[in-house]
Amino acid sequence: MTPILSNNYYVHFNEAAYAKLNEYILNTNPSSLFILVDENTNENCLPILLQNLETTSPIEIIEIEAGEEHKNLETCTGVWNALTELGGDRKCLLINLGGGVITDLGGFVASTFKRGIAFINIPTTLLSMVDASVGGKTGVDLGVLKNQIGLFSNPEMVLIDPTYLETVTERELRSGLAEIIKYGLTYDISIWNTVNSFKNLTLSNLNTLIHRSIEIKNEVVTKDPKEAGIRKVLNFGHTLGHAIESYYLETESKDILTHGEAIAVGMVTEAYISHKLYHFPLEEVKNIKSVILKIYGKIDIEPSDYQAVIELLIHDKKNIAGKVNFVLLTNFEHFKLDCEVEIALLKEALDYYSA
Repeated sequence: MTPILSNNYYVHFNEAAYAKLNEYILNTNPSSLFILVDENTNENCLPILLQNLETTSPIEIIEIEAGEEHKNLETCTGVWNALTELGGDRKCLLINLGGGVITDLGGFVASTFKRGIAFINIPTTLLSMVDASVGGKTGVDLGVLKNQIGLFSNPEMVLIDPTYLETVTERELRSGLAEIIKYGLTYDISIWNTVNSFKNLTLSNLNTLIHRSIEIKNEVVTKDPKEAGIRKVLNFGHTLGHAIESYYLETESKDILTHGEAIAVGMVTEAYISHKLYHFPLEEVKNIKSVILKIYGKIDIEPSDYQAVIELLIHDKKNIAGKVNFVLLTNFEHFKLDCEVEIALLKEALDYYSA
């Protein structure tokens, strides 16, 4: 597949990606090479990387615990300490091998260690491939509030190898599919039509969708690197979705949701709000709900949960002067940014999802 040029770095694909990685290491000759993994990617993905890695540089593996609940400053401190104890200097290289938690946190760690060391992202989940692979966002959560601490910092390159998807669960594949659906609703209806035609989710029908999704995100973020305008479209489904994800993370009586499961709820509710405010066709709202429920099932959200979810909205990063801003659709591939929504309509949208 054709490499994609982002902001001063490339996204490389398949076997050619490892050739570019080895070429980079040979040309830059890092003082040492660190690979950040969690316990899952250490077991399932690291052997694939190591058999494709050609270097005489010393390699050290740093492992963190898997899961969104460990995407915090405490984990960062552990990685910073490990880098220090293992002799990391300003000319070392950090390779982040894992899902969005690893690439977000690893990028943040690298960008702040000794005021910045080089890093390369190798996403191993569908979600991280189509979402975290481009855009330069790094960061960690603050408590249950997602991505509150971070900065924009670009990797040296990104490697996309769909082989890693063979190591993830079907639930994790579905989680990543939510971001692909988002691109279909907001930017390229052919993606939405392709997802509609899926009889089941397989690696073979994902390859072209991964490349196209990265193309779309790259087009958006290169136009708007710091999210001042059009980049906000990438947050469709995420305003309510992030609040729901945070609520389920902090509520002991609730099972933790994957990012994609929460965003799926967000897309249904925000499509409904789009209909109420901007006349997005109701039949299409119904179809979106039907397809998403078929893929993800229905998340149990009770009316007694609504207020806590809405209170979490005030911490959304898109808010300005205390006002909650949404991305809403006027039609497929057409959207409005910075839309204010009344609380009563938010609750009505949650009712629509749950009905």
